[in-house]
Amino acid sequence: MAFPYMEAVIGFMILMYFFETYLDWRQHAALKLPTLPRTLEGVISQEKFKKSRAYSLDKSRFHFIHEFVTILMDSTILFFGVLPWFWKRSGEFLVYIGVNTENEIVHTLAFLAGIMFWSQITDLPFSLYSTFVIEARHGFNKQTIWLFFRDMIKGILLSIIIGPPIVAAIVVIVQKGGPHLAIYLWGFMLVLSLVMMTLYPILIAPLFNKFTPLPEGELRLKIENLASSLKFPLKKLFVVDGSTRSSHSNAYMYGFFKNKRIVLYDTLIQQCKNEEEVVAVLAHELGHWKLNHTMYSFIAVQILTFLQFGGYTLVRNSKDLFQSFGFDTQPVLIGLIIFQ
Repeated sequence: MAFPYMEAVIGFMILMYFFETYLDWRQHAALKLPTLPRTLEGVISQEKFKKSRAYSLDKSRFHFIHEFVTILMDSTILFFGVLPWFWKRSGEFLVYIGVNTENEIVHTLAFLAGIMFWSQITDLPFSLYSTFVIEARHGFNKQTIWLFFRDMIKGILLSIIIGPPIVAAIVVIVQKGGPHLAIYLWGFMLVLSLVMMTLYPILIAPLFNKFTPLPEGELRLKIENLASSLKFPLKKLFVVDGSTRSSHSNAYMYGFFKNKRIVLYDTLIQQCKNEEEVVAVLAHELGHWKLNHTMYSFIAVQILTFLQFGGYTLVRNSKDLFQSFGFDTQPVLIGLIIFQ
């Protein structure tokens, strides 16, 4: 008797959903406490605490609904064989337009195009509600509906440009990888992540936001002094127009080796009472760098990725695995989706 892979996967998904929901519910219960924690007394006002609490509770309630709908849809898609149905329909579409379906890369791209369209449609109501109801209700949303959809269209176009070469490379690696497949896949994903980490802030992020150098002045001098005291190799300082989309404030850093850059949200500069508060926020971010938190996280992700690919190689040729999910063939991408 074949192992019930599909039932096991769905069962594990549901188990994780209940576990994470339990943790979220504990956090929700803590948020409902009406009194200011003692550790925050004298740090923030009661009024700010009430506003923060109301916002967090709204987000928490929305999160419960979103997660429930997500697990319901995902389980339904797997249980009722929507994925194999969609795979067959995408193949039929290719035949209809006169494309060779024996080319797995083309078939995979057609399948992913449909999945991306479905994901955009199903996630759109949640994105709209989160942005234009919850964020707006608490005074955070600043973007217009036009800007929202413009960003969404840009994201789709970027996926269309960047996605196909990556998918093609993954399919070829799996087909040609042989016994060292896990190493090749992991190596490719490692290089890809490094390339994207390099190119995203330079080529992609500017498509959505405007980055301008932080002008000379007291704030810039204090940030440079902070970086120097930590031996942080700061090369450039930018301000991003985060206020075009939200009044939330933040700061972050990026770059490799001796070419580090810092980005401040314009909202952070606007909302802080003085330069010291901005520097304090930035000190928190630089603390992550000083303590190697980013590097540790990156290494942990790479180890997990390698183990996942290693596990995938053990089952990728299992007909029972694919048949359990309703597939007559063994497409590379489907195997990766199922295993992940």
